[in-house]
Amino acid sequence: MSQKLPQITPRELIRALTRQRAGFFVCHRGSGGGHVHLCHPNDPTILIDIPMHNRPIRKGTLMSIIKQSRLSREEFLKLL
Repeated sequence: MSQKLPQITPRELIRALTRQRAGFFVCHRGSGGGHVHLCHPNDPTILIDIPMHNRPIRKGTLMSIIKQSRLSREEFLKLL
């Protein structure tokens, strides 16, 4: 049985995905600060767009980001 996803802020999400284990890096920050784009150095087809705001990311958005990162839910939870 998979664990329930926690409520996390955009900063926590970026921190989890850009650690050495996930391998993503910030490739572009929107000029207005509305979104941050993450890229993967080994697979240029993986691009993740993370909204930057001061509230937790909604569950549907978080599930979409996990799907875009091509990580399983369990792999993602280990990165947190």
